[in-house]
Amino acid sequence: MDEKRLLDPGLKVRKGLWDYTLKNQQMECRRTSSYSQQGYGCESKLYSLDHGHEKPQDKKKRTSGLATLKKKFIKRRKSNRSADHAKQMRELLSGWDVRDVNALVEEYEGTSALKELSLQASLARPEARTLQKDMADLYEYKYCTDVDLIFQETCFPVHRAILAARCPFFKTLLSSSPEYGAEIIMDISTAGIDMPMFSALLHYLYTGEFGMEDSRFQNVDILVQLSEEFGTPNSLDVDMRGLFDYMCYYDVVLSFSSDSELVEAFGGNQNCLDEELKAHKAVISARSPFFRNLLQRRIRTGEEITDRTLRTPTRIILDESIIPKKYAKVILHCMYTDVVDLSVLHCSPSVGSLSEVQALVAGKPNMTRAEEAMELYHIALFLEFNMLAQGMKFWL
Repeated sequence: MDEKRLLDPGLKVRKGLWDYTLKNQQMECRRTSSYSQQGYGCESKLYSLDHGHEKPQDKKKRTSGLATLKKKFIKRRKSNRSADHAKQMRELLSGWDVRDVNALVEEYEGTSALKELSLQASLARPEARTLQKDMADLYEYKYCTDVDLIFQETCFPVHRAILAARCPFFKTLLSSSPEYGAEIIMDISTAGIDMPMFSALLHYLYTGEFGMEDSRFQNVDILVQLSEEFGTPNSLDVDMRGLFDYMCYYDVVLSFSSDSELVEAFGGNQNCLDEELKAHKAVISARSPFFRNLLQRRIRTGEEITDRTLRTPTRIILDESIIPKKYAKVILHCMYTDVVDLSVLHCSPSVGSLSEVQALVAGKPNMTRAEEAMELYHIALFLEFNMLAQGMKFWL
């Protein structure tokens, strides 16, 4: 029976038809290999039959074809997403009046224009100086210094409050010489500290950075010795916040008055003055050119000498019609921390300012947060305090 099958001519015809059918299936599987898992299985079997030695060029073409197909699918999915959004928008606006749709379009256009305007304004606005940069200038230009450190026959004018707040070593050292303008000779036991390195250490206490490239600062042993002698300071933000909270070694008080003549003369009856706020000349002169020019003018006119002789803090009287007292703590808080906190405005409800009393007498309602932010913004421009001015824009 088997021999008849081998000699049967019809068997050859059927075998030829089977080969033809197999080739057609092979071509069909190649076309559908990327669409179904069944095609992948078929392709792997055909590969074992006809492509036992597939050329690298053919493999590369097949891979690139799959990549192109993947890109088409991604493009189709993206178009489907956009079509879905358009469909949802049509369904949303299907029952709207034409005027309402037009108003919505105008709102979108206005929002887009406002966003672009805000971006352009941010690009054109000068960068606000940070606390660290202002403290670096304070150390470099020596505004309102009150003590001199003598190291290797070189004088370093510094600020007592800054060093005491930043370094336990200087806090102990300066407490022994409380008088203004004291000269303190430095005796440092750490080996290898020369004048440039001592200046870099002072710069670090002011800014949190050494301010110079010196391989000695990469030496762990030297850093350990310095930390053992001087102590390890906190971050600049933490120490400045502590200086604001406790006001150690404060040397200026801010008073507020409605009498412009008192403001101009910097004197007068103490009963005309409202509550005083403590501060440090070093900080307010570093952060605000307005206060810096004011203090320098007092030095030129000799008024500062009187305060130094009497060892009393300098009093700055501000016109409350220009700078309301209720904003003073917000301004000082930002000067010491670079943080704008409007919640400080409502911490002490019992303390009222002249503007608040005038508003109550006139029957005006309390100011909104946006109105307070706008008023603070103009005060910041008057004081030339850019950090506060830019911070207020986030509240508007």
